[in-house]
Amino acid sequence: MTDQTTPVSEDDLHAYVDGYLDTDRQREVEAWLGANPDAAAMVADWQRQNADIRGLFAGRAEPRADDAAIVLKSRAAAARGPAPGLPRVWQAAAAVLLFIGGAFAGQLAPSILPGERQPALQSAAALPDQSHSAFLIYASDVRHPVEVGADEQQHLAAWLGKRLDTPLHIPDLTGVGLKLVGGRLVPVSGKAGALLMYEDDAGERVTILLGRNEENRETSFRYASDAGLETFYWIDGPIGYAVTGEISRERLQQVADECYRQFET
Repeated sequence: MTDQTTPVSEDDLHAYVDGYLDTDRQREVEAWLGANPDAAAMVADWQRQNADIRGLFAGRAEPRADDAAIVLKSRAAAARGPAPGLPRVWQAAAAVLLFIGGAFAGQLAPSILPGERQPALQSAAALPDQSHSAFLIYASDVRHPVEVGADEQQHLAAWLGKRLDTPLHIPDLTGVGLKLVGGRLVPVSGKAGALLMYEDDAGERVTILLGRNEENRETSFRYASDAGLETFYWIDGPIGYAVTGEISRERLQQVADECYRQFET
């Protein structure tokens, strides 16, 4: 029978559910639950909730040696009483939110910790910025805008395709009023990428940036604009594409649509 000088508290019940009671206290709580069916039903419900949460986050669980100490420290703080004005039901809800928030933080942490790989979403978001930079650096160059000219298109496709580790078909954009100037090797997210350059009869240039990332996830067309510089970009398999130019959004979309169609073939 439970010692009347040590009544069973709600903290005892939570500790029982989480497995943090010593053997003697566990027996006392079990005996008390046997005499209090309502409390026993509540505890059984908590145990089911714990099982559901563990199942939901099983693939992300990373047990640590100090987990038990953290929980016990939290229980000691709870024993000092609830925060003023904060009902116990809201404390429980806050604990659940912190738990879930921590799980999602674990998923997002690689994007902010140095030395970790960039996630796919961050990689996709970087495409327009890198395409903008490449356009500004090379499109205005009069004498050396490209490394390999349009007269060596076959060599250009083989060279850049080898560096990207994918067969590269250079789009024919004459149907949208652009002719190939040539291309060059450029860095994209720290890896070898390709830059193709086209121009129209008025000398307006458009660039196509291609970068490879094995962690990419496919995206539909996205659009970015920065001080009159327009970019359409998308990801198809491991390759990201970004079409950039200082032309109208409507015309650039026509170019991007044609590029997408030809890169698919």
